[in-house]
Amino acid sequence: MTEDPTTTLARLRSSIDNIDAALVYLLAERFKATKQVGHLKAEHGMPASDPAREEQQTARLRSLAEQADLDPAFAEKWFNFVVAEVIRHHTEAAGSR
Repeated sequence: MTEDPTTTLARLRSSIDNIDAALVYLLAERFKATKQVGHLKAEHGMPASDPAREEQQTARLRSLAEQADLDPAFAEKWFNFVVAEVIRHHTEAAGSR
């Protein structure tokens, strides 16, 4: 017997909600780690941005996106958005020293 479309929609939305929650918690963990990096960089006078690292990560994430059947351009846009926020945090950490 085929599942009712309303039931299917509710099930799919519940799955999406769980995934969104996991993403939020994963992003929070990521920012906790990058905050530590920012403080370390500030303590040692290191630059907030590391273009070579960012380039390596972009290539790595584009490759992972392809493997996961996710648009690599979207993955890169997401990464650039996150990195911009991380650099802002690192710049603030350096300014508070």
